[in-house]
Amino acid sequence: MGFIEAKLREAGIELPSKIERGRGLVACVQHGDLLFVSGHGPADNDGNLLYRGRVGAEVSLEQAYDAARATGIQLLRSIRDHLGDLDRVDRIIKALAFVNSAPDFHEQPKVVHGFSDLMVELFGARGQHARSAIGTSNLPDNQPVEIELIVSVRS
Repeated sequence: MGFIEAKLREAGIELPSKIERGRGLVACVQHGDLLFVSGHGPADNDGNLLYRGRVGAEVSLEQAYDAARATGIQLLRSIRDHLGDLDRVDRIIKALAFVNSAPDFHEQPKVVHGFSDLMVELFGARGQHARSAIGTSNLPDNQPVEIELIVSVRS
């Protein structure tokens, strides 16, 4: 077991098994030492959404923070499935996050801290990343958050 997998276990986080997607959609595309990770939402180990609704309406800020953290777990699952070992992650470079927001909700960065805090908790300085947190009026399946990544990987 690698260092990051051990940290996940210590934190009580179990990465879900691989979730099959449609044939045209892939979770990760690697080009050289860069890994581009498709947008993920806050799902459980069977691929069911843990949260639904707009943040600031049906979903509280605290729930949305948890949803962003859960989204980070799903992203890590896809990265591990692609690389075989999370210790191959050299750096989380960029996160692009969308927050399904009620019209008067303006705290999207606080939501996405749930994801960012998890990355730093697991990877330390390698988990610090550039980030955009964008409010939107709708996301697939009414999920509260969706995040995509660019990750630098080791050979």
